[in-house]
Amino acid sequence: MTDERVVLVDESGRAVGTEAKATVHHAATPLHLAFSSYVVDAAGRVLLTQRAFGKPTWPGVWTNSCCGHPLPGEAPDHAVRRRLEDELGITAGPGDVDLVLPEFRYRAEMPTGVVENELCPVYRVWWTGAPTPNPSEVADLRWVAWDDVRTVPDLSPWCLLQLDQLVGSPNEWPTADASRLPAAAQV
Repeated sequence: MTDERVVLVDESGRAVGTEAKATVHHAATPLHLAFSSYVVDAAGRVLLTQRAFGKPTWPGVWTNSCCGHPLPGEAPDHAVRRRLEDELGITAGPGDVDLVLPEFRYRAEMPTGVVENELCPVYRVWWTGAPTPNPSEVADLRWVAWDDVRTVPDLSPWCLLQLDQLVGSPNEWPTADASRLPAAAQV
């Protein structure tokens, strides 16, 4: 088993090192690179997932389709594809993944004191099918009309913040310029 590492970044988004994913989240979590993605089907519905109850951060919380961390030297859109395959059995092609919020950043604290502190570009992924969730990652999932996403109880703090910035339906989200990604994500 390999020691998966996350990319640590400074306030300007430049890489300043790495840390083991297993130890990076705590009460003083350093700023690091992550991603969020929203899988959208042909009907314009969004796939929401409930995080597995065994996850160390935000267990059992409903959130966007898939989140994760690019490996050192890995482009975030490749990390999106890798994690979608690992978590949901979804294979997304190169033309199916669009950058929509390149500069999203958030900090959130769990009731236990564990902190998320991430530069977290957001992606839209076009895909239709039946996901096959990995139970160690995903407890449940559901396809939801975009207008109904906010009615889902217990949404993750990052998802709620992203909803404020994702204007209109998923079909209307403009694709962002990758040059606006943090420097550490421009691989």
